[in-house]
Amino acid sequence: MTLLDRLDPPSAPTVGDVPRPEYPRPQTVRDRWLNLNGPWGFEIDQGDSGLERGLRDRPLEGTITVPFAPESELSGVGNTDFLEAVWYRREVTIPAGWADVDGDGTHVLLHFGAVDHDATVWVDGTEVVRHRGGFTPFVADLHGVAAPGDTVTVVVRARDHRGIPQARGKQSGLYANRDCHYTRTTGIWQTVWMEPVPAASLRRPRITPDLAAEALDVRVPLTQNRRGHRVVVTVRDGDGVVATRSARADLDLAPSVRVELPADRVRPWSPRDPHLYGVEVELQDATGAVVDAVRCYAGLRSVAIEGTAVRINGEPVFQRLVLDQGYWPESLMTAPSDAALARDVELGLRAGFNGARLHQKVFEERYLFHADRLGYLVWGEFGDWGAGGFGTSKDHQRPTTSFVGEWLEALERDVSHPSIVGWCPLNETHQLLHDRITQLDDVTRAMFLATKLADPSRPVLDASGYSHRVLETDVWDSHHYEQDPRSFARDMAGLATGEPWANDYPEGPISLPYRGQPYFCSEYGGIWWNPEEAAAAAGDDRAESWGYGQRVADEEEFHARFAGLTDALLDDPLMFGYCYTQLTDVFQEQNGIYRFDRSEKLDVDRVRAVQERPAAFEKRDDA
Repeated sequence: MTLLDRLDPPSAPTVGDVPRPEYPRPQTVRDRWLNLNGPWGFEIDQGDSGLERGLRDRPLEGTITVPFAPESELSGVGNTDFLEAVWYRREVTIPAGWADVDGDGTHVLLHFGAVDHDATVWVDGTEVVRHRGGFTPFVADLHGVAAPGDTVTVVVRARDHRGIPQARGKQSGLYANRDCHYTRTTGIWQTVWMEPVPAASLRRPRITPDLAAEALDVRVPLTQNRRGHRVVVTVRDGDGVVATRSARADLDLAPSVRVELPADRVRPWSPRDPHLYGVEVELQDATGAVVDAVRCYAGLRSVAIEGTAVRINGEPVFQRLVLDQGYWPESLMTAPSDAALARDVELGLRAGFNGARLHQKVFEERYLFHADRLGYLVWGEFGDWGAGGFGTSKDHQRPTTSFVGEWLEALERDVSHPSIVGWCPLNETHQLLHDRITQLDDVTRAMFLATKLADPSRPVLDASGYSHRVLETDVWDSHHYEQDPRSFARDMAGLATGEPWANDYPEGPISLPYRGQPYFCSEYGGIWWNPEEAAAAAGDDRAESWGYGQRVADEEEFHARFAGLTDALLDDPLMFGYCYTQLTDVFQEQNGIYRFDRSEKLDVDRVRAVQERPAAFEKRDDA
């Protein structure tokens, strides 16, 4: 077995053709698990009266294929209307062999990768968990309700009310898709699964690399402490065991283990060399017997800020990012397969990008596994449109305290992935500066501080584009869709005098003053191009698609515009990166490097060639 095989275990045994059979949590792997994807009973509850009408206690009228949302083609439902509530029902036989995990003390955990938006779960009529937030995982401990060998009925109700403020990302608040708003997602849209654990067990380990000390810090949260218990951490590479360290697990609910790596086994993770170490974590009792064990992995890399530079492993790595929306025509926010997740990373690399901004969505964790192993830089982002963004009255994304809690869940899930080099809690907030503190300011600051507290090791951008409301934000940025390269270069030139392009309003500023932070243009381009539609429209801009600015007349004009816009950013020594909009077309939004189905629509080699030349940032003497 290779190290990669150890990091990415085979799928669990299944009956029949189960969609998305791969292990869904690549940073905390247990060998025994049960995939619950596939056919479930299903019923739409348009008035959210199902509990009163007895839907919890009877068979449902239809079926759905989990984990695909009912709006999607692959779900077998394909209903794109507003769905106020939906119900799921399935009988599950818990493997009897799981009883040997801890005898009568075995805890069966029921996991949900993501359910949009407000979920309640019952098992044999007993409510086992409630969760609000459509982008993050949650778990129900079935101890005392179900045990190994039992056959139980799992019922899920998911509410997705139209008028309730929530983080929706790019989901349209109107019936139809429009501009850069897409088909909604309701209910289960990531893998549902079970696993057995003992009463005293490991939670998700948190791995923080310390490149300067050539060490990995592994914090191991526990469900409870037992006298004599220890945690043992073993780090491996392709040549075998690198180091093993242990710590007491009876005094602290989250003991920490520092694993120093021998000098001859130190190999930093970078886009050029995405080296991963295997990390095995065991919980042992006083006799040395293994009580619980999980497999993780780590990359030894650092992210630092020096003046206006963002360094990776102490080096200036210009971040050539692409905006990735994470939608597919047949399955919406859920990738149709694990290979489709990997392919998006591969397509970005092929076009010359070295990373992505994961836009207005908390992506499936499997995407991050592929980014980790392929050396693809990632900015993690919450699934919102700011705390006061465009169309908030229609899309109901006004700020609420639930933003903070859901974002903390996302950080906890993803913090150990080495590909993530920055966090962006909000996208495009809008409000003129004035002398009153508003809820927008409160939520923006809370999201920023929560991110810094949860992960002080990475830079945090308070909000991508438009309002920068946190004075000490680590990074500044702008969104600028000027399509004329000369005008674009002129606008971007202000960075040299400490007055970078800002998304202000004619009525006045919407951001606090720039204070010399690292700066990048985190959305630009969005060049509107669809060759078939352009030919059919013959220059008529009323065609049924959408993009930024004037649609180019032909592919040659696309390449000229792409090169001109990108060169303006590559030539600026103070610009540490950029993010081009976008990787693929999405429904009516026709501004991708690739089509919505991921096929090619232009000469990708020419796109890559523009980006391959060294950036001025990488040649700075002080960088």
